[in-house]
Order: sequence, then structure tokens, then C-alpha cells
Amino acid sequence: MNEALPEKVQLPGEVKLHHIGFVVDSIEESAVSLAMSLGASWDKNVICDAVQKVKVTFLKGHYSPEPMIELVEPAGPDSPVSRFVERGGGLHHVCYEVEDLEAHLAYCKKVRTICIRQPVPAVAFGGRRIAWAITPKRLLVEFLER
Repeated sequence: MNEALPEKVQLPGEVKLHHIGFVVDSIEESAVSLAMSLGASWDKNVICDAVQKVKVTFLKGHYSPEPMIELVEPAGPDSPVSRFVERGGGLHHVCYEVEDLEAHLAYCKKVRTICIRQPVPAVAFGGRRIAWAITPKRLLVEFLER
């Protein structure tokens, strides 16, 4: 079935794919082999985000405008991704960079995408805010404030 957007719903600005999140049990044990498999580079910079309760790092493609791959590791047993690791980890989310986070979340509501975590500053992005949402087709999306 082809689901069209309601005609009056306007996207509130530019939206750009920033990265794809992949959950692993250990960044240190996964990053090198994943980077080699993808033809990507890894700078070995691992960031601990106490608010999100995760450790993250980014794999970068050789073509700079390409979206990155974010490796996400639980930073403890109460991490939101701990259960995901217990089920084997893997592809977790897509992240889109948006011009105006509040306006984009209002847009999401109009297209039945539910905000599941309100905006918070993210260490990995220099304090820029992120929010989490889930689409009607159950795709987990992170929105990053430009």
C-alpha cells in the first residue's frame, strides 16, 4: 500500500542523513574489523555519554559527504541498548540532522512519528541536542540539531 503524506504537511527545513547507528558489545573489539569491512576509517576516538548511558565512536567513509557509521556500546547494565546487545546487537537507528529540532518534532507528530525521548544535549556532537522518535513502521530515528 502506498502511503502518501497529507498534502498540508510541510517538511520544516532541510533534513540530511547524518549517520547509521550500529550496536556492538565492544567498540574496541568491533571497530577495526567493521571499518575494514566497510572500507572506512576509524580515528579510535571513543566518547562516553553519561546522559545516554552509552559509549560511541564513528567510522568515516573515504568520501566526506557520506553518512558515518556510529558504533554504540552500552556504558553499563542500565544502558538503553543493553537489551539490544543481549539479542545480538546490530543495526539500531538512523540519524537525521535537522535545522530546527522543535519544528521537526512538531512535523513528526503530524506524520504519526512518536517522540520517545525529548531533546537533550549530546556529548558526541559538542552539546548539540538530539531527540529520539519511532515511525509508524517501527524505525528508530535520532534527530540531531544542526
